[in-house]
Amino acid sequence: MNWSLTILLSNVVSTLFLVGLIWMVQVVHYPLFDDIGKQNYVVYQKRHQNNITYIVGPMMLIELATAIMLLWYPIDGVEKSLIYAGIGLVALIWLSTALIQVPCHEKLVKGFDPAAYKWLVNSNWIRTIAWTARGGLVTWMLVRVLSK
Repeated sequence: MNWSLTILLSNVVSTLFLVGLIWMVQVVHYPLFDDIGKQNYVVYQKRHQNNITYIVGPMMLIELATAIMLLWYPIDGVEKSLIYAGIGLVALIWLSTALIQVPCHEKLVKGFDPAAYKWLVNSNWIRTIAWTARGGLVTWMLVRVLSK
């Protein structure tokens, strides 16, 4: 079995899944938060936090693990600089999630806060752009490998 290719494919799949998910969240899901209404908002936000974790958490962990594993299982046609760039983007995404988006959600779970909501939607562009860039990067890696 070619472990390097398996790791790369796992990285590509997890990243592209997350690219699609972050665009749906950015363009559809987050903009609807301010339409929920005060009566149901806290319950909705708690359910959002709990349910989204089951989808995002495992995929982010797979993406992180496989991005790092590519350092130990190099693959012909993929320069180390591309792997390091991919890891850098993963780090940016994780930092943005931990330092910006999670605190916004923690504030919003106590009740709708217009400032926290606006910061959540605007700052989430960091992850949206970073994941989109990662999607392009891992697709380029796969193209390089398959064209050899």
